[in-house]
Amino acid sequence: MNKELEHSFVELLEKHQNIVHKVCRLYTNNYDAHNDLFQEITIQLWKAYPKFRGDAKFSTWMYRVGLNTAITLYRKSKRTINTQDFDGVEFKIKAEDYDDTEEQQLKTLYKAVHQLNDIEKALVFLYLEDKDYRDISETLGISEVNARVKMNRIKTKLRTILNP
Repeated sequence: MNKELEHSFVELLEKHQNIVHKVCRLYTNNYDAHNDLFQEITIQLWKAYPKFRGDAKFSTWMYRVGLNTAITLYRKSKRTINTQDFDGVEFKIKAEDYDDTEEQQLKTLYKAVHQLNDIEKALVFLYLEDKDYRDISETLGISEVNARVKMNRIKTKLRTILNP
């Protein structure tokens, strides 16, 4: 691979690396698994980059590769080892006026989202990233109408999980 292609890949990866971190957070629950998944997604992006045609935005393509990689590894890991809970390795500095309401809400949301299947997780993730249904359908390879219907069903499912 030539240096120019390598340079453009590194530049785009650095610019959009938060996408990969968000995907990792969605599909892992500890620091080591997060780093492993980040590395695997980066490898898959690197392997696929020479074939990136630019038909879609780089970030959309990155979501697609990242989610597909995470889903593939997530399904494989379901057959093997359980990982440690994220809460066990999370540290926070205590302050007297610290309000952890938002943090608790996020933990509750992530806990609920972890109960969804792979495609549902990806759809919720993209929805929470403020992607419109056109982008979601393009990223997941489903129709816009299907994305809307699935999202409405997921909302109902999450309400049930969060408010039993």
